[in-house]
Amino acid sequence: MNVVIFGASGMVGQGVLLECLRDTGVERVLVIGRSTAGRQHAKLREVLAKDLFDVASYANELSGLDACFFCLGVSSAGMSEAGYRHLTYDLTVAIAQELAARNSALCFVYVSGAGTDSTERGRTMWARVKGATENALLRMPFRSAFMFRPGLIQPLDGIRSKTRVYQIVLVLAAPVLPLLRRAFPKSISTTREIGQAMLAVARNGWPRPLLQPKDIHAAAIRTP
Repeated sequence: MNVVIFGASGMVGQGVLLECLRDTGVERVLVIGRSTAGRQHAKLREVLAKDLFDVASYANELSGLDACFFCLGVSSAGMSEAGYRHLTYDLTVAIAQELAARNSALCFVYVSGAGTDSTERGRTMWARVKGATENALLRMPFRSAFMFRPGLIQPLDGIRSKTRVYQIVLVLAAPVLPLLRRAFPKSISTTREIGQAMLAVARNGWPRPLLQPKDIHAAAIRTP
């Protein structure tokens, strides 16, 4: 399987990248982003793009792929809905359209979040925009598309969040997270688990296009 990862320098993206590099069934890993993921591996190719909206500048890299793991995301804090939609909906759709045009058998996996609003009419701005993005992706002519909606995420393997506030919360919660994981294994996802689940659904599919934390857990434990 040949895969491309967008957002591999973020917390979830780092987890997905590590699982792809570990997985012997993944032959080639392409990473496209504004900053380096900081990894070296024989099957890893990294393409840095100053402007991800300039899809034409890296479009030639987007062929011969079996799966896309789209982990890009920005915090909506302090942003207008128009600005957040541009960086979330517009960018994702532009890249997805290019991928769909070049790869008829691609599986597209998108990371949104718990609370995403599929109706696009709720009161929470980020949830509406994420819902619109999910709906647009599900209408595209991919082999399959899955929307991951993790809740609380526990980083493993030395991974850190790039969002300062979230990283502070993770540091403060670190002593109790393992206990919470044991008590609620289907409610808290690890970066390792999300990566394993993404690979599993890309290979074998899933009964539903929307995966909540319990579905992510179930998909991960089915990974060979």
